[in-house]
Amino acid sequence: MDNERIREICLALPGVAETLNWGHHLVYWAGDRDIGGKMFAMTDVDGTGFGVLCFHCGAERVHELLEIEGMAPTPYLAKAHWVTMERWDVLRPRQVEDELTRAYTLISQKLPKRTSAVLALPEKERARIIRERKKTLAARPKAKRA
Repeated sequence: MDNERIREICLALPGVAETLNWGHHLVYWAGDRDIGGKMFAMTDVDGTGFGVLCFHCGAERVHELLEIEGMAPTPYLAKAHWVTMERWDVLRPRQVEDELTRAYTLISQKLPKRTSAVLALPEKERARIIRERKKTLAARPKAKRA
């Protein structure tokens, strides 16, 4: 298991988008974040962070996963039921794929109705709406920070 395999698994799920955030995290979103999508997994691209893969696991599963050696609460996201794999060999490849699919499903169920409606559209129409939304966001003036 590695970053490329995680990328293949996540991008094979319907409506998934990816972004590079915080300098070194490849973040996977159930729906594009510009239309209200929510992140469900992330990998550490350059190996400088804590762990190799973080994902949402839900309240029912979090304690079970944390009992496995090499699994830890994700910093800043533990209260939202996220766990981190400290190394690639903590779970078998099939288990990782199952956990990512579960994470995607749990997050997809919590998406706003408007976002779910956009994701249900045909690919071309969905891509057009996302492009328009990104243009709108880019045209907004940046808020001044105090």
